[in-house]
Amino acid sequence: MSGAAAALLGVAALVVPAVPADAATGGTTPPPTPGELIPGQRTATPALVEGIREPAPDAPNAVGAARAHLAEQRGRYRIANPERDLEPAGTVTTDGGHEIVRLRQEHRGVPVLGGQYVVRMEKRDGERVVTGTSGRYFTGLRTGTTAEVDDALAVERAVDAVRSELGAQDFTAYAEDGAEDATPFTGTSHGLVVLPTGTGVLTRHVTVRGEHPAGGEPVLREVYVDAGAGYPVLHYSGIKTFGAPGTAAGTTAGTAPGTAARTAVEGNAADRPARRADAAGSGVKLDGRTVGLEVTLDETRGAHVLRDRSRADQETGRPVLSTWDARGRQVTDVAGQWPADMQEFASPTPDFGAEATEAGAVDAHWAAGQVYDWFKDKQGRDSLDGRGLSVDSLVGVTNYGQPYVNAFWDGAKMVYGTGDAEYRPLSAGLDVVGHEMTHGVIDHSADLVYAGQSGALNEAIADYFGNAVETDVYGVPMDDPEAGLLGERLCRTRTPGECALRDLNDGRTTAKSFLGVGFGTDSGGVHLNSTIFSGALWDIREDLGAELTDRVVYKALTEYLTPLDGFTQGRDAVVAAARATGVDGQDLNAVVRAFNAHGIVANWELALGVDSDLLLERVNTSDSRLGAGGDWWVASSSNEAGTEAYSVWAGRTDGTGRLKLMSPNDGRYHVNPATDGRTVVWAAYGSGPVEVLARPLAGGPVQKLWSGRDVGSSMAVEGDTVAFEHHNHGGRRGVTYLSLENPAGKVSVGGGTYRRASFPSLSDGRVVYQDYRRVRATYAYSTRIIDVATGEDTLLHRSESTTSLGPTAVNGRYAYWLANEVRGDGRTLLRRAALDGSGVVDLSPETGPNALNVFDVTASENTVTAGARTGDPAIRNESLAKLWQFSGDDGTRGRVSCNRGEQLSAAAATGTRVVWLDATTGISQVVTRARPSGTCD
Repeated sequence: MSGAAAALLGVAALVVPAVPADAATGGTTPPPTPGELIPGQRTATPALVEGIREPAPDAPNAVGAARAHLAEQRGRYRIANPERDLEPAGTVTTDGGHEIVRLRQEHRGVPVLGGQYVVRMEKRDGERVVTGTSGRYFTGLRTGTTAEVDDALAVERAVDAVRSELGAQDFTAYAEDGAEDATPFTGTSHGLVVLPTGTGVLTRHVTVRGEHPAGGEPVLREVYVDAGAGYPVLHYSGIKTFGAPGTAAGTTAGTAPGTAARTAVEGNAADRPARRADAAGSGVKLDGRTVGLEVTLDETRGAHVLRDRSRADQETGRPVLSTWDARGRQVTDVAGQWPADMQEFASPTPDFGAEATEAGAVDAHWAAGQVYDWFKDKQGRDSLDGRGLSVDSLVGVTNYGQPYVNAFWDGAKMVYGTGDAEYRPLSAGLDVVGHEMTHGVIDHSADLVYAGQSGALNEAIADYFGNAVETDVYGVPMDDPEAGLLGERLCRTRTPGECALRDLNDGRTTAKSFLGVGFGTDSGGVHLNSTIFSGALWDIREDLGAELTDRVVYKALTEYLTPLDGFTQGRDAVVAAARATGVDGQDLNAVVRAFNAHGIVANWELALGVDSDLLLERVNTSDSRLGAGGDWWVASSSNEAGTEAYSVWAGRTDGTGRLKLMSPNDGRYHVNPATDGRTVVWAAYGSGPVEVLARPLAGGPVQKLWSGRDVGSSMAVEGDTVAFEHHNHGGRRGVTYLSLENPAGKVSVGGGTYRRASFPSLSDGRVVYQDYRRVRATYAYSTRIIDVATGEDTLLHRSESTTSLGPTAVNGRYAYWLANEVRGDGRTLLRRAALDGSGVVDLSPETGPNALNVFDVTASENTVTAGARTGDPAIRNESLAKLWQFSGDDGTRGRVSCNRGEQLSAAAATGTRVVWLDATTGISQVVTRARPSGTCD
């Protein structure tokens, strides 16, 4: 997790407002005093001001009045020049005469990610009164705005970062069967953006598109590359899915009580008379019920199509609700782009038949109308953007001909997968459709950044309104034990409780259940942690009733929340919106109690305990590994605010003594360090070539060993020898080893079209690596070992061409490596062999009841430690990345630590001691244990 990411989007957003003391202690919330203000953290601008009624200065429009108010009250807001630094980001005027003005922060003309301030006003008889403000304006920004890195290098580094992250997860080091080297990713630069951490980080924003190199799933990543050194400091998903990527739609947080069918209550809104359309059509939903559809006779096609014009304004002709036939389209072809020659689903008559039913088109079209009507009738919102935006739904997409069991909003449209033998097409869930369309509403209001806590808040609100629509349309009472289930109607045979992906009534959805993960996992836990907040909202709906709570949550979303808000800011927004809606007394107490019950109180993150010893707090780096050797560990870290380029630090594994700064403070990013306890080596990223550097732990000058296009994360040093992975253009991997005394005499293998090498490890004068080469007309995959003294390169083990080979580790007795022999099974193996290739044994087999999905490996003289996931698709602590330690001889295994949250980048020290990056608190920390914890019950 980067410095920008950790400070910006981790457990706490960059600006964490204080929660009133009574809220933190579980008491009641008194009415606000005039001008009550919640200060922002690390900024002089308040996060929330409510309870005021101040005449706005005269101005020709709402934006001018809002800016003038901020300028007039400069002592309160500390915004030096609102006219210069705040650009209009949208104004909403409600039927009650309220004006909500959103203003986007710029720093010296460059947009600030998530910097947004909201001014709320009432306008009566031509006079405006300011009633409150909220948001994030970052007063401490000082960064320059001149980039040293051009678009081309930023795109190259962004693509490399995404390719490396995804490839490392699935060992996709090589193209299969000698395929050409065209990268599966492309990048588009969107210009400069300031990340508002500390004094600010100037970046280039790049969108990377493509497909996952292993599973073929769509990849749409928003990447921010430091504009001074060209290092990616933040990246997260631009696709908002219903289910967490990489999991089956059937993933559930637990079976809920009560599984009775609901056919008796499903007829309410579905049987409303259809609004006038070009033709009154019908269709059969996947649950077997016939519903009315608004359709259009397309004379050019000579067919009726799923195009609903019944809600369109006569002047604008919008919105139009269209359902498109995407059958046979790959999900990667539609994510973030509009496929060519796609047409709306058609039928020769207004009555759509079985084909439209089975594709999920009937459900998608009907449900889009229901969700549109709910927001229009209940909240007065005209479509997703509030201004009549047309709604497009694509149905029937596949994953390279295989079932795609998910749905997503990509910023412009909804996309629904085919489903599979158990799961219907995802449009069969009205709550799914409501969820995805709510993402569109969020994008056009609070625009919550889809990563970390703000991303979990985004998912929580989408879940809340998706489920609210379903319960209202189907007439499900709030006390129904299944009312809080999401996705429960998707299954063909499973009961609702078994089928549901999430349960808003699950009593475990509290801050104590928070799962700290890096941004490479579920974009920082956006699905994993969403029910902490949505569960609180659902409790409020049960206590205050549907109509009032829906109005309060909608008001909080559209009038209070801003892009970087997390859980505590979300709480403040809902409480303030409740007050503004007239909620008081016991009802307001119920709102506060719901958040208290879910643990959303001030400084809730501090209650997340660990069983490890802290070595370095707030690492604040992105995609950088740890190293260990002898009694020392090394790590890359930024400053606490995450604004400085990364430096390499070294410390003793027992935590004694002072840390040593190893790298120069030269504006470059110094990452992926390794040590043998005497020397530290690492890679340095700047605006020029990437360099491999070295320095003795005892001190002395920094030595340049190598320079080139890119360096992988696998790096090792032992005595006079350094080994590392490098990348040529097109991602062609190679392995280089060299002498500290004579680096010019380097030896490189792989890096070409017909031979690749990757994942080197080094010990006792030997380099172990993975090799892929063309032999005659076929390709050979093998694990090999080089004797550095003699240069002899010999085969350890040959693998089948269908096997993906992963990271290696080596000590004086054995070589260890990871492999994936059965594609798509969610498991990998950990294999061991003697250094002559004999005695091959799987310490962790790929099959069997205890099989793991091992993705990382590190070895000491007597043990081998693996980073692994259980392969369990359930969304819970146990399915996250954990560390397992195996005896080097008999393979006996145990858990290194029982910490909640993700455990990454293990580095074996002496004996059984392991150093790793722990994300339990949501912000990565270097921690250690001297011995494994064994079992974690």
